[in-house]
Amino acid sequence: MSKEQHFSGPLAGLKIIDLTAVLMGPSTTQMLADLGADVIKVEAVDGDAVRKIGPHGDEKMGPLYLGLNRNKRSIVLDLKKPDGREAFLRLVRDADVVTTNVRPKGMERLKLAYEDLAEVNPQIVYVSLVGFSQRGRYARSPAFDDLIQAATSLPWVVAENTDGNPRYIPVNIADRTVGYYAFGVILAALYSRDRTGKGQRVDVPMFETMVPYVLGDHLYGQKFIPSQGGFGYPRILARSRTPFRTKDAWVCCTIYHDHHWKAFLQVIGRSDMWETDPRLATMTTRTAHSEELSAFVSEQMLQRTAEEWQKALESADIPVFPMNTPESLLDDPHLRDIDFFSEAEHPVVGTIREMSVPSEWHGTPPTNYRLPPMLGEHSCQILKEVGYTDEEIENLIRHKSTLQAPAHKQDEAKVDE
Repeated sequence: MSKEQHFSGPLAGLKIIDLTAVLMGPSTTQMLADLGADVIKVEAVDGDAVRKIGPHGDEKMGPLYLGLNRNKRSIVLDLKKPDGREAFLRLVRDADVVTTNVRPKGMERLKLAYEDLAEVNPQIVYVSLVGFSQRGRYARSPAFDDLIQAATSLPWVVAENTDGNPRYIPVNIADRTVGYYAFGVILAALYSRDRTGKGQRVDVPMFETMVPYVLGDHLYGQKFIPSQGGFGYPRILARSRTPFRTKDAWVCCTIYHDHHWKAFLQVIGRSDMWETDPRLATMTTRTAHSEELSAFVSEQMLQRTAEEWQKALESADIPVFPMNTPESLLDDPHLRDIDFFSEAEHPVVGTIREMSVPSEWHGTPPTNYRLPPMLGEHSCQILKEVGYTDEEIENLIRHKSTLQAPAHKQDEAKVDE
């Protein structure tokens, strides 16, 4: 893609100043960038810490960073220095959104709180990604994915579902879930601004976002006052609720509705159970006996191969899917059909694997692709766009208020379609 070429897609024309780092914020802004927004990633001189994780971390181009920052531009600004702060304010003047996961008190010390930015641009949408609501006693507490998992009882859920020992879910589920929510919040705030003409500050707290995410399933009997039972959705907590082992592999099948159970019992030659086993009578009774019924299905699944089960269950209109590993997922035939994975040549780390934007647009498809940027790769370009002269930029570099990395040759970057 030519540097002069504008991004395409439903969000083309939006300018996002991205003052986020690590996972939650960058996942939010990558979704915006993938759909065509011009996302300017503002980094300190040391860069986003995630740059240093994993292979090529020494070059500040590690795999987690590469997976969260495509289609963005990177500028380095030392916001603690007056000229760095002034450059940031110039970026804000014609921006639509500022996103930050710097703690609010830190932004206040930098004099870059919402009120400061609204003086420069009254229509700015200022989205602050925080650990906790700023109205409660945890307001100033730091937050990481593990901490939010623990705070919202996810390790308890895992313990109930496994061997009784609390564990974190081995995915950054809080960071990425809240990132998805923040993506929607940003677009809602822009819609409000377009209707009212007014910008605003919006806080997106991790803790409060994840509480209904977990309790939506597991408040259960405690939803009622007085309570109608304990916490926890039994079907999900059943320890036998796992992928099913067959003679030769693992598969998932969902035997849930009445017609699923009738069809499954017919497949295994036990249709009589539908009339004779009271556990199967209703959704309520099946839920109450989730553990036993899951164990019953597990025993049956051991009698045939995965391929045999897939044919039998598909014919019976029962949802079934083989269990992938990360390795087999890369070779999933459906994903091959839609060219979900592609390859791009990165000038620092070589060939990288990319994943497609999951939404498929038939009117305003995003066709842009910009490689994940090196630290400060676009500093000079962005500063010129907001009116800095070459001499002024040289002064910023000399004062270490910014830095300029070698630019990617975007025109020569190849993506295998």
